[in-house]
Amino acid sequence: MSSPDIRVVSPSATPEDIAAVTVVVSQALAELAEELGAADGPEVSAWKRSQRQLRSPLTPGPGAWRSFSG
Repeated sequence: MSSPDIRVVSPSATPEDIAAVTVVVSQALAELAEELGAADGPEVSAWKRSQRQLRSPLTPGPGAWRSFSG
């Protein structure tokens, strides 16, 4: 998992403050990702998602194309 980008905008934040906030936020995000990952099951790659069927297969034969004219 990559580290989240955290931006501190307070000019009075000390390095200890920044470290503490970073640890808390990172841990919260890691726990959330773990919960979501466990609930969803195995992750499907984008390649497999793009290979799903978009429509039902065509069935050749007499009269098969008549339903398109309404």
